[in-house]
Amino acid sequence: MASNAIRQVVVMGGGSAGWLAAAILAADHPADQPGGLQVTLVESPDVPIIGVGEGTWPTMRDTLRRIGVSESVFFRECDAAFKQGSRFNRWVTGAADDVYFHPFVLPQGYGEANLAERWQQAHSHIPFADLASFQPHLCVSGKAPKQPSTPEFAAVANYGYHLDAGKFAVFLRKHCTERLGVRHVLDHITSIATAPNGDISALQGASHGPLAGDLFIDCTGLQSRLLGQHYEVPFLPQKHVLFNDSALAVQIPYPSADSPIASQTSSTAQRSGWIWDIGLPARRGIGHVYSSAHSSDEDAERALRQYIVDSGGPPDIPSPRKLTFNPGYREQFWHRNCVAIGLSAGFIEPLEASALAMVELSASMLSEEMPATRGIMDLAARRFNDAFRYRWERVIDFLKLHYVLSKRRDSPYWIDNRESVPARLAEMLALWRHRQPSRYDFGRADEVFPSASWQYVLYGMGFRSEAGGGIRRRDNDQAADNYFREAASLTHRMLAALPTNRELIDHIRRHGLPTI
Repeated sequence: MASNAIRQVVVMGGGSAGWLAAAILAADHPADQPGGLQVTLVESPDVPIIGVGEGTWPTMRDTLRRIGVSESVFFRECDAAFKQGSRFNRWVTGAADDVYFHPFVLPQGYGEANLAERWQQAHSHIPFADLASFQPHLCVSGKAPKQPSTPEFAAVANYGYHLDAGKFAVFLRKHCTERLGVRHVLDHITSIATAPNGDISALQGASHGPLAGDLFIDCTGLQSRLLGQHYEVPFLPQKHVLFNDSALAVQIPYPSADSPIASQTSSTAQRSGWIWDIGLPARRGIGHVYSSAHSSDEDAERALRQYIVDSGGPPDIPSPRKLTFNPGYREQFWHRNCVAIGLSAGFIEPLEASALAMVELSASMLSEEMPATRGIMDLAARRFNDAFRYRWERVIDFLKLHYVLSKRRDSPYWIDNRESVPARLAEMLALWRHRQPSRYDFGRADEVFPSASWQYVLYGMGFRSEAGGGIRRRDNDQAADNYFREAASLTHRMLAALPTNRELIDHIRRHGLPTI
């Protein structure tokens, strides 16, 4: 075996990012078998995790299955619930009836007909997602995305999860250490040892001494102790594009034990930000994300408290937890033998729940392109950095899309957002004035947001294309109308057949789901 073979990986930092990265690496490169990759995770016993990342994309189902966990056990131990997309309130005009959905299911017949053109031509009085997909109707009715007889991870309607982030990290830690062979070390890292070539050679622990490795994964959160502090890789701030840099978070109990559990994340626009509302089995997680340049903390808290009362919550709530962040990402994500995953790589406001999806994408690419030796690591790093620069830029474009299409003029926040459009997003919007977004606009195999997601937001926000743009098939109108009728038929059948979110979650907690 070559002396520079990659055999030992050390993950610094726990939380969802650290344990997900450790789990994916250990499962893919059997850490519990002789000759497998040795995976060690070291975390400080005194550093709390941020613990408010409670929404996932459907990719999490594949990730959990990949690392070998039971979906039924996951629901029980992580207070998980089903998520079928996002609901946006008051983003377009600010009116009470200003609502649209970004569901996880593709529009019916997507790619087979120009649905957007036909919708705009003949059905624009109906919200695009409501016409083209059955899933918004499931969300409005609080329905689950599957039946009790549907096996683990299988779906009738595409879904991700809402979860308790703190319990999720504990769940992953237990699975990693008991089933996947990950070594867990609780220690304070006091210094970082460097090899003559500039690589990290070991992390010096106060109690356990040096933890040597061939590859180090920085999951230390916003501190970015390895990539940011040790290697001083520059941070690229994005506050000039996405203004939000603060959040107030609180957990609210339900009025009763049988209160409905929302099947989507709700995002309600405010004068200087927006409020998330996530339903778990035992509570709601609610938070106000806002721009400190446009709102004081006191005004943001008043808006949060008013939202809670207006949405049926109690008038008296605990003092919200204040979070601050600098939106942006690192100039590089893999430098020498150090890879940053999670908040240490970057953070953008939690609109559309991209944070855990980026962790999954990062850990998956690292695992699938794990260099066999140090000699080819720089090539793997170059490919990784190219991929994730592209992904961070696309996340920023997609999130900014929600703001630049708003017609709100009730505060400087919304006015300022219209005047800071990234160049690539401006180009795409100009192109989409003449045709719908398509797969040709997004060239990566693992896009964080596929073209269907762009369509849901574009048309949910009231975007319109000029008539006659793009290729028009002779039978397009009939084909599109047929797909709209299919979506309506599926809506009727699914509303009658599916249990509510709470009914299915209660069933899973008592009886579990079938396994394949």
